[in-house]
Amino acid sequence: MTGMDDLVNRFKALADPHRLNILNFLLEPIQSCCSRDEGVCACDLEAFLGLSQPAVSYHMKLLVQAGLVRAEKRGKWVYYDLEPAAFAALREQLARYEAVETREVAA
Repeated sequence: MTGMDDLVNRFKALADPHRLNILNFLLEPIQSCCSRDEGVCACDLEAFLGLSQPAVSYHMKLLVQAGLVRAEKRGKWVYYDLEPAAFAALREQLARYEAVETREVAA
């Protein structure tokens, strides 16, 4: 994938309210029976979002494909965690557009 494809996929993944809620939950999970320091169990996301297992799986698949979230299967459960490097890369890509303001002020 090119840098532009990465940016487009990440923006598409971020453009959904359920996925933004998921990212916020992964950032500050509510401790429950399944969540651990090493990630959040998919079952906790179902309960938190009030979505079905297939709907949660769909949203998580898009977040993982965009590289914003990593998934690890442990036994019969999948645990998810944020991928900080992806957010750093997104910030760097977006920072290029901040330079436009600097160029306009200098001109």
